[in-house]
Parts: sequence; C-alpha cells; structure tokens
Amino acid sequence: MKSGSPKSAFLTARWKYLLMANYAVDPSVLKPYVPQATELDYFQGKTYVSIVGFRFLDTKLLGIPVPFHRNFTEVNLRFYVRYRSQQGWRRGTSFISEIVPKPAIAWVANLVYREHYTYAPTQYWIDHQKDELSVEYTWKKGGTRNFIMATAQPTTKPLAPNSIEEFIAQHYWGYNAYSKKTTLEYGVEHPAWSYFPVTDFEAHYHTKALYGSAFVPYLERKPDSVFIADGSNVVVRQGGKIKVK
Repeated sequence: MKSGSPKSAFLTARWKYLLMANYAVDPSVLKPYVPQATELDYFQGKTYVSIVGFRFLDTKLLGIPVPFHRNFTEVNLRFYVRYRSQQGWRRGTSFISEIVPKPAIAWVANLVYREHYTYAPTQYWIDHQKDELSVEYTWKKGGTRNFIMATAQPTTKPLAPNSIEEFIAQHYWGYNAYSKKTTLEYGVEHPAWSYFPVTDFEAHYHTKALYGSAFVPYLERKPDSVFIADGSNVVVRQGGKIKVK
C-alpha cells in the first residue's frame, strides 16, 4: 500500500526486522506532542505508543548512497495520529524520540523533517534459523544500556484485518511540528508487511531519562502487543507544510 504522496522521493532504503513493542497509554500523556492539524488515532478506544527497533539498509538520499551511512540501526518511540485532508483521512505516525548511531543522520533528519533524532551507540543481533527467529536491539544513553529482545516463529503471517498488528504497521504518513502554526507532512510508501508472531519478549528501558516521567507507568510494564514486521523497501517522500489558521 502506498501513501499516495505526489512529492518526489527524498530517501529510499530497506527496513528489516522491525521489532515493535506496543503500549496503551492515557491520551493525556500524548496530547502535548500532537502536531497541529492532526489528532490522535485510536484503536478500539485506546491510544498507543510503540518502541520500535529495526535495521535501516541500503540508504540513499535523493538517489545517492552516502558513504559509511547506508546501513545502521534505529530505535524510536512513536505514536499514531490522523489528518483530514481534502482526499480524506490520512493515518500517520509522530515521533517522541528517534535514536541512531550516526550523528550526520540525526542532523539531516532534524534539519529536513524537524524530527526528534539524537545520536547514541546502538547494537543489534539477528539470528534467523529454520525453527526460530531471534532479534535484539540495544542502545546506550547517559552511559546506561537499554534493550528490546524477542524470539518469534520463523515464518511470517499476513496482517489480519482490524488487528492491532495492522493498526500499528499501516500508517503511511509522517507528521511533525514545524512551527507553532505549521505541521510538516510527508508520505512513507511500502507494501503491506507480514509479521513474525513473537513467542517471548524481554525489555529494559531507563524510561524517565529517555522519554520523561509521564511514560514510566506505561513503558515499565508488559506491552499490550509485540510483533516483528518483516519489512521491505521504503520510499520517504519530500515533505509539505500544513498551515493552521
């Protein structure tokens, strides 16, 4: 499925092994982060945040590969919004935190898309055998180690209609606050992903230091759902501005 954005491609890449830990949170926690002109997107009456770790591969900017910056790991905390365009509702994501191991990547993303990237050392471990898939992402902030790790069934399943997996994986737009009265919107294009059902999950976050005390009651408990999306080639379109009167 595609976003339908008419903008030209800014970034192309492959996103692989997206480990998504999803937590229901009180909407009041997220409202200060909601970009102008958008509103929170609900699934079965609840709002969610996701901690997502994944591999960013074969990255190109404006069609040009950047030496030493093509393959890396990203870990982000995101939530879900929607925007009523002239063509109808657009479902998208907005980010509270995005961590990458390359300072230049953080600088470009923050400059172009007003994202919330920071630099931190990251590591990954992926072992995909015929009987089991194991995935782990770790990152350090302030000298402390954080991680998400899961084991899963080795073969994928399609996203079931109206499932939590479908809701989390199928948001094809990004929204960020550009200024007090302007929101930046960009399209994210990729086919519908399949997912690996998770059989075991473990995580440890220094939540207050990473994301603020408001998220502590929600992230320091068992997630409401966890799965590993297989990923695909991805196109991120150049952004456009939504002005609010």
